[in-house]
Amino acid sequence: MKAVIYARYSDDTQREESIEGQLRECKEYAEKNGMIIIGTYVDRALSAKTDNRPEFQKMIKDSNKYLFDVVIVWKLDRFARNRYDSAHYKSLLRKNKVKVLSATEAIAEDSTGILLESLLEGYAEFFSAELSEKVIRGMTENALKCKYNGGSIPLGYMVDTEQHFQVDPVSAPLVLEIFTLYDEGATIKEIVDTLNERGIKTPRSKHITIDIIINMLKNRRYIGEYKYRDVLTENGVPAIIPQDLFDRVQERMAKNKKAPARKKAEDEYLLTTKLHCGKDGVFMVGECGTSRNKTVHRYYRCVNSKKKHICDKKPIKKELVENLVIKTIMEMLQDMSLVNFIVDKALELQSRESSDLPLLERQLRETEKAIDNMLNAIQQGVLTSSTKKRLDELELAKSDIEVRIIQEQMQKPLLTKEQLTYWICRFRATDVTNREQRQRLVDIFINSVFVFDEHLAITFNYKNDTKTVSLQEIEATGLGSDNTSLVPVVGLEPTRGCPQWILNPSRLPFHHTGMCGFFLRCSV
Repeated sequence: MKAVIYARYSDDTQREESIEGQLRECKEYAEKNGMIIIGTYVDRALSAKTDNRPEFQKMIKDSNKYLFDVVIVWKLDRFARNRYDSAHYKSLLRKNKVKVLSATEAIAEDSTGILLESLLEGYAEFFSAELSEKVIRGMTENALKCKYNGGSIPLGYMVDTEQHFQVDPVSAPLVLEIFTLYDEGATIKEIVDTLNERGIKTPRSKHITIDIIINMLKNRRYIGEYKYRDVLTENGVPAIIPQDLFDRVQERMAKNKKAPARKKAEDEYLLTTKLHCGKDGVFMVGECGTSRNKTVHRYYRCVNSKKKHICDKKPIKKELVENLVIKTIMEMLQDMSLVNFIVDKALELQSRESSDLPLLERQLRETEKAIDNMLNAIQQGVLTSSTKKRLDELELAKSDIEVRIIQEQMQKPLLTKEQLTYWICRFRATDVTNREQRQRLVDIFINSVFVFDEHLAITFNYKNDTKTVSLQEIEATGLGSDNTSLVPVVGLEPTRGCPQWILNPSRLPFHHTGMCGFFLRCSV
């Protein structure tokens, strides 16, 4: 029987040795019962009261592939401490013909075993709930005495020998400085940059981040308030920040929260980092303006035109170029020959990445052929101690290769041509009015877009024949109204070998883009 081991420990207070001990006893159990271990799944510092465990979920998913017959756990409470989760996931495993076995708990496979297993699972859930109650009770007692209850100590405080909070004379002035800076008008990012430039770090030796400063400015412990669950004690800890300063900071934070968000270009513009100026090869970035009738217009503009004023490339309307790119992608996805081309390339890449699997499969075929030859020889009367020994060696080698193939498949699952085709064709159902889905199309299929005065070049993340769309076709689609900077639209194929983009060489000069390893050739 092929088996996998699932091991787990609950929190950081437990050591890595607990995992090693579980694995050792599970392996010994497998050896005694003639099972072959083909893999292990280990969750560290994760409770079994929840099924939100990455390796646990991976194990359940892998069972769908029928790669193993048994899951071995050190004890049943390693699998789950929740009776519902235990029953649910054992049912899923049973559907895949996989059993869960405990290495240290002898459970019969008859009616008494069912009763014992349910008792053990019930006790595990009871023990977990009781332990949680005891921990909460103890921490509540600490909270009533305003004692340190674990976790990270806020900057500006230290804990004395009696587990009470005391002001840290070294870091407390820094906390007061942060509140004062924000109260005087500094932004949170400016405060973060200032502290990092001075080399200041958190008590855990990490760099200061925006989230850390936000949490600090909201922390009521700095005005002496101690809170744990339902326990709230005013002046339970020494205060670092005056009440009036803390209140002003909260008012300013609330005001800034209601202010209009300062959205970056990459948050609103789909082609950010993809769109390039055809004249100098630099990025085109988003900008917007408001007309006299209060209508907001959004464009992409060359960075050199926007910031340095050294490029005369005209801005291009955001809606026009984005809709055109999305339309081109959707048309491309309807071409089944193109989809098959992408699938074939993906399969080729997949086979190159998994170099061990083809080798193992070839070894398996050769071993099976050798076994067949030995069996034919035996049937013809050639049976000696040497042939029997050789046959045993080949059978053992075959079993070893099969296990290694299964291990390789579990680590690098191979997708079939049908699966890849289905995945790519699903993009045909994309809702092109949904921003997130539009962005996904651009991220996956578009390599770059170059904008010239007379045409626009779209490069995909694959090699394909060129495609040309006339200006009349663009206008007929109603994609946008500002067509002054677009004439033909040419889709170009990326080909390795040149550090430049060569676009319409009979009329335009060469433009270096900094994207070494590709050149583009115009179809005209």
